[in-house]
Amino acid sequence: MAAEWQTAVAEARGAIGFTGEVVPRTVDGIGAALRLDHRADFYTELGALADSGAFEAFLNHWWTQALADSAPEGDAREQAINFADVAVSLYARAAGGPTSTQAEINALVTGAEAS
Repeated sequence: MAAEWQTAVAEARGAIGFTGEVVPRTVDGIGAALRLDHRADFYTELGALADSGAFEAFLNHWWTQALADSAPEGDAREQAINFADVAVSLYARAAGGPTSTQAEINALVTGAEAS
């Protein structure tokens, strides 16, 4: 899994042109990069995880938040979020996990039906 993650990060970095710092996708790395107001939620959610299947989704979500929190404001923050989205999507595809189209993601966000 680590090899798939590193490949996904490298591909996403190239696709987005991201030059910022990449937060390690570990509990310690994410926890250290989060703003204080997010850190408590992160550790609370970590303590409430019931199964290992949810751990990957947990890491993906909080890794994206950690990248956003550690990036400067403005365009650099947007680029960090875009980079994280692409890296997580590439990793999900490489690991054989579920993937969604942009229309499906938009529908989930808005509560509408995907077309």
